[in-house]
Amino acid sequence: MNWSLLNQPGVILAPMEGVTDAPMRALLTETSPYLFCVSEFIRVTDQSPPVHVLQRYVPELKCGGLTPSQVPVVIQLLGSHPDRLSETALRAIHLGAAAIDLNFGCPAPTVNRHDGGATLLKTPHRIFEIISAVRAAVPKQIPVSAKLRLGWDNPNDIFINAEKAVDAGASWLTLHARTRMQGYAKPVYWSHIRKVREQISIPVIANGDIWNFQDFIQCFEETGCEHYMLGRGALANPFLPQAITQVLRRNFTLAIQQPTSASLPDWRPLLERFIHFASDSGKSQDYFLRRIKQWMKFAALASSSPYFEQIKRSQNLTECLNQISNSSH
Repeated sequence: MNWSLLNQPGVILAPMEGVTDAPMRALLTETSPYLFCVSEFIRVTDQSPPVHVLQRYVPELKCGGLTPSQVPVVIQLLGSHPDRLSETALRAIHLGAAAIDLNFGCPAPTVNRHDGGATLLKTPHRIFEIISAVRAAVPKQIPVSAKLRLGWDNPNDIFINAEKAVDAGASWLTLHARTRMQGYAKPVYWSHIRKVREQISIPVIANGDIWNFQDFIQCFEETGCEHYMLGRGALANPFLPQAITQVLRRNFTLAIQQPTSASLPDWRPLLERFIHFASDSGKSQDYFLRRIKQWMKFAALASSSPYFEQIKRSQNLTECLNQISNSSH
């Protein structure tokens, strides 16, 4: 098995639909060190998506499956049909995907009503069937991983689902430490991740509610993991993964004070760099404005940006950026 994507402790960029798209992956992997990114999920329904659809979701496939900073992009697939998922996985690998990740964690009601994402947590045998089929379809050296929540409504369901995933040949598991019914509400059951990690033979990536350096310290102490997936926390502070990586690679010696690289960012240059990457992909001005407001809302939730209240009524990109510049002086 090829473990090259997890060959050292580190941070993985989470898939977030409509958030961690290719321009955002380009920016964040330039700003902090990531072992790899996971793409937004590609839904596989009654037919396997053709090449142009895969490349539209993951334009990095046209560049060797790498971001501009040469960080691998793992393709995440969401669906419930083993044969069609296998066909899509093989197509993605032929296009240059670094690995395949299977989504058993999406809590969106629309996805769940159509037999996808977290609804599969209620049927462990189907998790086994899907992973087994994809694992058999792609070359042995290509990792096939799975992302799971702890269960639909019972966090203890993770133990049977993790066992089924391992038996099916998963290369590693990413565990979001909540149930589907919780959505993104507290509590997070990080201690369950430790229990799973101690019971299975493959790597486990911890995920869920790591908004800041203190959250990471608590998650580390409760899970003991070597790898962490960040989503909303990476948006709230793009330098947080760098701080976490510094700690993980110092033999897990946890500092009392957070590293200086976890300090709050200067937002204007980051926003302008994001616009640069998005401009290369032909995005509209409306896209820029919407995405910046979305991003600053995440940062405001983590108290790392004061700008959301000031820009949320901005009517155009110039006005939005000027308000941020004026507020920073």
